[in-house]
Amino acid sequence: MFDIEKIRSDFPILGQQIYGKPLVYLDNAATTQKPQCVIGAISHYYELDNANVHRGVHALSERATAAYEGARKIIAGFFNARSPREVIFTRGTTEAINLVASSWGGANIKAGDEILITHMEHHSNIVPWQMLCERTGAVLKVAPINAAGELVIEGFDALLSERTKLVGVVHMSNALGTINPIASIIGKAHAVGAKVLVDGAQAAAHLAVDLQALDVDFYVTSAHKMYGPTGTGVLIGKEEILASMPPYQGGGDMIRIVTFEKSEYNDLPYKFEAGTPHIAGVIGFGKAIEYIQGVGFEAIAAREKELLAYATAKAENFEGLRLIGTAAEKACVLSFVLNSVHPHDLGTIVDREGVAIRAGHHCAMPVMQFFKVPATARASFSMYNTEAEVDALFAALKKAQDIFA
Repeated sequence: MFDIEKIRSDFPILGQQIYGKPLVYLDNAATTQKPQCVIGAISHYYELDNANVHRGVHALSERATAAYEGARKIIAGFFNARSPREVIFTRGTTEAINLVASSWGGANIKAGDEILITHMEHHSNIVPWQMLCERTGAVLKVAPINAAGELVIEGFDALLSERTKLVGVVHMSNALGTINPIASIIGKAHAVGAKVLVDGAQAAAHLAVDLQALDVDFYVTSAHKMYGPTGTGVLIGKEEILASMPPYQGGGDMIRIVTFEKSEYNDLPYKFEAGTPHIAGVIGFGKAIEYIQGVGFEAIAAREKELLAYATAKAENFEGLRLIGTAAEKACVLSFVLNSVHPHDLGTIVDREGVAIRAGHHCAMPVMQFFKVPATARASFSMYNTEAEVDALFAALKKAQDIFA
């Protein structure tokens, strides 16, 4: 049984009021709220274990290191990575993609090579590849989407060739909610010798991800999309690929020996973790993963599917509302425009009703350009949201519509 009241009670922020109205938080694609167990784990570190990791021999450092490395093992198990050595901590999805583009891309991409992405990518999975192409003379190719916001597989297939060295694809679109067929994409890419990076920032809190079954080369995500802290994320890559890549940054902990003549780099995963990491964030990330595991993906998926179906039906019956993104395989995201009301005005008005949504281009300007809109309003759902909150959203939208009428 999915006990929604128990789930909601785990998130202290949800109990507050905004402008005298109960908070309805529907901006989960931007960042999720944090359960008390995550908040408590972070507080415990700062209150009792605050010390640097890997370097100290005193009790606090040993406890901090055990918690930090324990989180790495939790995350490796959650994604079914082959080894904790494949788990590289970063500041988030954006840095993880930049790490791959800089390190692997700098060593393997040359003039005339091709990098293939999709039209629905977040800017974080566009701009680093553009920068790499500018540095190397490689060519960026973009697979098309259709009016439903789905990847056009025939178009992807037509662009994939032996010149393709890397495919970068979002697992679940933040702007549309579309879930891409990444297993098929990975198989096709590998058949032509290309590596694959999957942006899992939106998917990892909603879908079970088995990296060994997928055989993906790089998978990236952020803790704050998964009920964990901001400023922490992960790159999980195949060990043999990571071992062949040069370091991304130089500094402490990523080295074994340093002389003025030459430095010898550390083993994985530390070769890519220069400097003092976000220790509390990593510990909180591990606790967030345990929280998701405690609820279970079967229960989460069933609950979120019900909620999205309920919200979609309300949207389809709301006069003057146009849904942006109607893929057959989608999750948790309702993007839309409302006749005569700019999304930014809409976001401001519904906020006064206690409803938090996102308005803008969602760091996916090419998606907005495809649908010929300057921006959309986006309600994004999580397992702690309710049908009553969906009702509150549409009541607020009606109020905004009446104001502008």
